[in-house]
Amino acid sequence: MDLIAHLIAGKSQTSAGTSPVFNPATGEQRGAVAAGGKPEIDAAVTAAQAAFPAWAATTPSRRAKVMYEMRRLLIARGDEIAKVISAEHGKMHADALGEVARGQEVVEFACGIPHLLKGSFSPSVSTGMDSYDQRQPLGVVAGITPFNFPAMVPLWMMPMALACGNTFILKPSERDPSAANLLHDLWREAGLPDGVLNVVHGGKAAVDAILDHPGIAAVSFVGSTPIAKYVYARGSAAGKRVQALGGAKNHLVVMPDADLDQAADALMGAGYGSAGERCMAVSVAVPVGEKTADALIAKLKPRVQSLKVGPASDAGAEMGPLVTAAHRDKVVSYIDSGAREGAELVVDGRGLKLQGYEKGFWLGGTLLDRVTPEMTVYKEEIFGPVLSVVRAESYENAVGLINSHPFANGTAIFTRDGDAARDFTDRIQVGMVGVNVPIPVPVGYHSFGGWKSSIFGSHGVYGPESVHFYTRLKTVTARWPTGLRSGAQFHFSER
Repeated sequence: MDLIAHLIAGKSQTSAGTSPVFNPATGEQRGAVAAGGKPEIDAAVTAAQAAFPAWAATTPSRRAKVMYEMRRLLIARGDEIAKVISAEHGKMHADALGEVARGQEVVEFACGIPHLLKGSFSPSVSTGMDSYDQRQPLGVVAGITPFNFPAMVPLWMMPMALACGNTFILKPSERDPSAANLLHDLWREAGLPDGVLNVVHGGKAAVDAILDHPGIAAVSFVGSTPIAKYVYARGSAAGKRVQALGGAKNHLVVMPDADLDQAADALMGAGYGSAGERCMAVSVAVPVGEKTADALIAKLKPRVQSLKVGPASDAGAEMGPLVTAAHRDKVVSYIDSGAREGAELVVDGRGLKLQGYEKGFWLGGTLLDRVTPEMTVYKEEIFGPVLSVVRAESYENAVGLINSHPFANGTAIFTRDGDAARDFTDRIQVGMVGVNVPIPVPVGYHSFGGWKSSIFGSHGVYGPESVHFYTRLKTVTARWPTGLRSGAQFHFSER
């Protein structure tokens, strides 16, 4: 059975404790991961601090060469990374490949770091005096990443942090940790010096050690809202710069003029892709008007019923298992509560068993109709293959429904009406908005981030926002004596 070790200063390191790693399709343990804590974080910080001066002094152009090589390696070995993801997460191979591709986009953006770090220069701000600014790295920074995207989310953080001249400590999810180690090895192969990137595995002990360590300047986090609040509060109290992305309840509004086949297909992919284990998954469909709702349900029901669930090795499968038995049971409890609180269970995915995979963590696609805002399935993030339909009397009701929800990560509207689409994008109080696009994840040269309880901190991840997060501004005002003036000045000179 494989032991997945920490990687500190380029060397493997084990811990006294471990936690199991499962194959979600079979339910069998496939390995164990080292469970680190304060000693391992201390060692990683020491390694990162030792590597920082030389890496920060490396020119942006040379750092960009590492990014270009990492991009090449991600393309060449994307299939290998995807197989590792599927084996521990359970998502379909094509979905895992897509994850790697989206992470690659951020590496491509980081290739432009010489341009992105350019400062501004103002000559003659006063007589004989110039002013200019620089963006300089913070030092040692850390990332705490979730199970649902074991390659993509680390690749949202690492390329920009490293390209800006920082050294990095990654604490991946202990549920599917192998992708992080593989990425570490690829970075080394791309030319990253030892100690610039370190991987420490573990649970809460490792997280708390990161948040408390005085040698870590900034922390990036992606996960649930309760943990995001915790990370932000504890990390900020320790004087760190923190960006903590939390949960979501993403709505897709279906207007009466929408192409319902297009909308239904979009809901299938956005609601059930990756078994709904995505912070940008659409978990709430909001058809406007009873006629629209009835027609949408009529199109969704047979699609959900025929959704093919299977292991990643099944090329025809559209959805895989959930990541753990405990998470599968938690999602089932949400379906139970929805039925108990009065939702109409149109398609019930509970109790799914697959021949030959009876111990896997399976759950079929579930469709709930006539969900109301008071129900638990509407208020809380489910993170599973459960789509709730909340019927809205009017467009205004739909906008009000979304704007009143505490989560504000992503949303979308499906319509042929340009006026409605523009009004929606202007008035909706959500960080990422799609128009006839069900999962509006920004491309790598824009930035990702929700609003309200979906994010804590003032910066989104990747894109231009990440340059500001991973650097600090220094402004220089310079005057070179020319011999033309002498004597002390006690006031600002004329400009």
